[in-house]
Amino acid sequence: MNSPAEIARLYVDTGVQKSKLPIGKMFGLAVLAGMFIALGGFGSTVAAQGIPIAALGRILSALVFPIGLMMVLVGGAELFTGNSLMIMPVFQKRASLGRVLLNWLVVYIGNFVGSLAIAWAAANFFATGDHALYNGALADTMIKTTVSKSTMGFLDAFVKGILCNFMVCMAVWVSMAASELAGKISALYLPIALFVLCGFEHCVANMYFLPAGLFVSLKTGAGLGVSIVDMLLKNMLPVTLGNITGGAVITGFGYWWIYLRGHAE
Repeated sequence: MNSPAEIARLYVDTGVQKSKLPIGKMFGLAVLAGMFIALGGFGSTVAAQGIPIAALGRILSALVFPIGLMMVLVGGAELFTGNSLMIMPVFQKRASLGRVLLNWLVVYIGNFVGSLAIAWAAANFFATGDHALYNGALADTMIKTTVSKSTMGFLDAFVKGILCNFMVCMAVWVSMAASELAGKISALYLPIALFVLCGFEHCVANMYFLPAGLFVSLKTGAGLGVSIVDMLLKNMLPVTLGNITGGAVITGFGYWWIYLRGHAE
């Protein structure tokens, strides 16, 4: 098993490689990551649908959602939240801030594109129509999720975003302690399950959850009660800022300060 100090050095190398990806490849891998996380989000909703005991429903969601991050890490896709750790090679003077910010921008957009594709498919082929899952109850849940996430207070969403990406980046971190696939998957699984169980907010997952409810409402004519502006300003903005804080500041900068500060490479 790699020690925390060894993981810090390994991630710096990984972050440098990510910063050097060609834009087209970076975008394509980001689209895939958005699709993977969206599928995890969709699956977690399906798993918990109709469970009368709220805590049990959360546990079932938490057991399914990590499949998305597993596909991201094993498949080599580019995920905005995990890439918050790319601040480490910047502080280590092995990657420029400009390249890292470019990566974040391209990957954020790519994640959104991939998530939108799955949200559209989920709304149109699984939540509505003659063969809708759970006889239309899934569609109601998707709408309620969008409304709930779009009516949060700014500080509430921001703090939940911080805690979420602290856990996501820790999942990436602990997975790098293992060298075998089984060890990596089992290590990343638990922090992701924890964030889902606690109801923290993940901006890439919300790139799926928010449009999915919108697409369902458009398909069925059901009232949504919130606008796209609400989705962006009351959820996506504070959650994204919180995710950056939790990933880049707490995890990335924190581990760099502890293990790499003053150690030139």
